[in-house]
Amino acid sequence: MYKYCEMQTDIFGTIYILTEETELLDISLSEDDWGKASKKYDAAFAPDDAVLVEIKSELEEYFKGDRKTFSFPIKLNGTVFQEKVWNELLNIPYGETRCYADIANAIDNPKAVRAVGQANRKNPIPIVVPCHRVIGKDKSLTGYTGTRTDLKEKLLELEGVLNG
Repeated sequence: MYKYCEMQTDIFGTIYILTEETELLDISLSEDDWGKASKKYDAAFAPDDAVLVEIKSELEEYFKGDRKTFSFPIKLNGTVFQEKVWNELLNIPYGETRCYADIANAIDNPKAVRAVGQANRKNPIPIVVPCHRVIGKDKSLTGYTGTRTDLKEKLLELEGVLNG
């Protein structure tokens, strides 16, 4: 059964958190993103659900700078390649960055730099699966969820990577 809740954040405004049973399935960073996810999943609004309350609590701690890792289970739904990329992103420590080539090399596919970028763009669990920690080889803040580099910048500032 799919359940969701809304959460207010200083960085993104309202975000939407979607779970399947006990696992985090999706974090939508905008109403448009949530519109797409809610069409895909028939989810019940359940703001008091224990799993959602825990996820929300950990995200709040992260946004306050009090949490560096998450303890709740996640469920990745993508192609084999996307899931390889997303699992590799989970290895990037808080406050550190990697370039797209680093990720391609780590998954033993050094020529897949652009494909890594596309997988990053399709990451259904941003923040938790830290695609914001992947930057250009020249240290530029290339597209976050497509084009929203301002969001990437805010998350990297929160993590102390950039001086705000």
